[in-house]
Amino acid sequence: MTASNDYRILLYYKFVNIPDPEQFTAEHLQYCKDLGVKGRILIASEGINGTLSGTVEQTEKYMNDLKANPLFADTVFKIDDSEEHAFKKIFVRYKKELVTFRYEEELDPNVIGGKRLSPVEWHEMLQRDDVVVIDGRNDYEYEIGHFRGAIRPDVGSFREFPEWIRNNMGEYKDKTVLTYCTGGIRCEKLTGFLIKEGFQDVSQLEGGIVTYGKDPEVQGHLWDGKCYVFDERISVPINRTEEDTVIAKCHHCGTTEDRYINCANPVCNKQHVCCTDCEEEHQSFCSDECREAVMAVNA
Repeated sequence: MTASNDYRILLYYKFVNIPDPEQFTAEHLQYCKDLGVKGRILIASEGINGTLSGTVEQTEKYMNDLKANPLFADTVFKIDDSEEHAFKKIFVRYKKELVTFRYEEELDPNVIGGKRLSPVEWHEMLQRDDVVVIDGRNDYEYEIGHFRGAIRPDVGSFREFPEWIRNNMGEYKDKTVLTYCTGGIRCEKLTGFLIKEGFQDVSQLEGGIVTYGKDPEVQGHLWDGKCYVFDERISVPINRTEEDTVIAKCHHCGTTEDRYINCANPVCNKQHVCCTDCEEEHQSFCSDECREAVMAVNA
């Protein structure tokens, strides 16, 4: 039987200028294939953003080898134990941005960004009445879990944030604003954007939600639900206190649930919260329209 610590999942990023990112991408892909790790790694001229899985030995070698490159010597890795790979393949791709934001001005986190709060500092700030907390993720991530009192962004992708903030958050420019995301990388850009837009007091959760959940002092307190992750696990627990709760509801019947599935219609493939009973009853389709569309094709 596979031991729970036979595999590990790494989550990391580093904003640093990579001189020839496309060449580095090709070399890094071959390196990952030779090593045997699986996952998704994005590389741009502004740095690297990755999440991957492998055996303890493979992930240890990956971290050591990456840090041996002076560009990535101080990269911080967030590590989770796993019973198996969290990915089916390895993808290493070159992109213009590590996170697609498409803001018209340059946002270099090494130059401009919010104050960084440790999990303990974040926990203290959350309990104040004079702060505004913005979830820096997509609405479907917010649905299954978020910090208590956080504002839900009406966005389906990160690139929609500039317009959403300009249309909805202008009244908070003189407030203390806190932002958070899964591992921290989106807040690196989001806080810089907020500052450029005139927000006066902006802070971000250092290390993101996953780091907060591992902190021995706060133990994920004031987080409700689970945290959406972009691998085969789909979601992970964060709140390790007795207050852990399930907050999402089944797309079909409305019962409390926190598991996501993909619509069985490959054209749709919509990820939706679904209980096991409804998954069976609706055959994993998100709607009657999707079921009928597939039946028509297969007729």
